[in-house]
Amino acid sequence: MDEVILEIRPGTGGEEAALFATELFRMYRRYGERKGWKFEIGSMTPTELGGLREGIAIVKGPGAAEALRFESGVHRIQRIPATEKSGRIHTSTATVAVLPKPKPQELEIRPEDLRIDVYRASGPGGQYVNRRESAVRIIHLATGLTVTSQEARTQIQNKEIAMEVLRARLFENQQREAAARVGDERRRQIGTAERAEKIRTYNLAQDRLTDHRAKKSWHHLERILSGDLDRLLTDLRKALQPQPELR
Repeated sequence: MDEVILEIRPGTGGEEAALFATELFRMYRRYGERKGWKFEIGSMTPTELGGLREGIAIVKGPGAAEALRFESGVHRIQRIPATEKSGRIHTSTATVAVLPKPKPQELEIRPEDLRIDVYRASGPGGQYVNRRESAVRIIHLATGLTVTSQEARTQIQNKEIAMEVLRARLFENQQREAAARVGDERRRQIGTAERAEKIRTYNLAQDRLTDHRAKKSWHHLERILSGDLDRLLTDLRKALQPQPELR
C-alpha cells in the first residue's frame, strides 16, 4: 500500500491562481476516487471567492506513488477569467508537491523535538466545527517547520495527519540536503519538489495540456481536470522514466 503526501498551493496570478489550485486539488481527488485510493484531507484553506490558499492530503492506495511521481512542480494555466471583460488571456500558476511518506526507521522524531498546539477548527465542517478544540498545529523546533490539520473530526485524527505531513517534509529536507552534499543524480528528482520551473501548461482556449519535460501534448482538458488522468500519467511515465543502461 503506497502512501504519499500531496500539497497544492497557488503561485502567481492572485485569485485566479487560487482557483486553479482548487481545480488541481479536485482533479487529483477525483482521480484517487477512480483508482479506489483513500484521500485523507489534512488542510484546506479556502479564499473568499472559492479558491485555495493551501490544500494538503494523504493519498493511500496501490500504485499511488508511481502514478503521481512526476506531478511535482509548477503547473501553469492560460485562460480568460470570468471577470475579464476585455477577453484577455491570463496566465496563473499553482505548485504541486508529491512527498513520499518515510518509513519509521528512515526518520526519528522525538517528542521533545516538537511543540503541539490545539485550537478550535474553523471553516467548513457543519455541526462539528467550533464545538471543541480539534484542530492541531505541530511545530518542529529545530527547523521551524509548522504543519496544521483541522479537517478531521477529532483531535487524535488531526494529530496523526499533521505528524505524517511533518515527517514527509522533514524527510524531503533530509533527502535534498544529502543530494546537495554529494551532488548525485538524486538532485534531479528532488529538484521537482523545489518547484523551480514550470512543468506543464493547461491552455483552455486551445483545449490542450502540454508537459514541457516530455514535450508532449494532450487534448480534452475538461476530462483531464475531472480526474481522467490514466492516459496522461501513463504516457508521462513512459517518457520520463529513466531507462536502464544497456551493458
